[in-house]
Amino acid sequence: MANRGACYGLSAQVSAKMASKRDPQLEAEVLAWIETVIGQKLPAGAYEDVLRNGVILCHLMNKLSPGSIKKINTSGSNFQMMENINSFLKAARAYGVPEIDLFQTVDLWERRNIPLVTQCIMALGRTCYLHPEWPGPFLGPKPAEENRREFSDDVLRAGESIINLQYGTNLGANQSGLNFGNTRHM
Repeated sequence: MANRGACYGLSAQVSAKMASKRDPQLEAEVLAWIETVIGQKLPAGAYEDVLRNGVILCHLMNKLSPGSIKKINTSGSNFQMMENINSFLKAARAYGVPEIDLFQTVDLWERRNIPLVTQCIMALGRTCYLHPEWPGPFLGPKPAEENRREFSDDVLRAGESIINLQYGTNLGANQSGLNFGNTRHM
């Protein structure tokens, strides 16, 4: 393992800030959703420990998009377990999860940024709304739908004839007398 430095000073402050962003209730909701989707009870343990080897994430992705992950490593070296996480991320990207919501493999494997892992799974749950072949359950709020409006040429031309000051007036305000730190030159 890499040397992370002492648990005081800036390192401790960063760790405390990361821990403060975690929401245990949201993490429990995410685990319950995963359990419902894959149809099996998850092993007991801490949130990051349950998801760390990537096996559950791969099973989740295969339930949402059958056949998206061909090979799931259930045992082996650390590299093979990290390969599971990487396979999940590739499948999630292909499923439609926005790039900004994806985490890096080391965020989960080294337990660096667990809130980002939760954000990614929440984004995956929201992306399920966009796939009509998925009957549910869903996670998180439904994404907003586009509300495109078409205006006729007459309405657009009518907007061009409005003078800006008809909306209100600035009552003749100007900048005379304002100096903003500049001294008076004599």
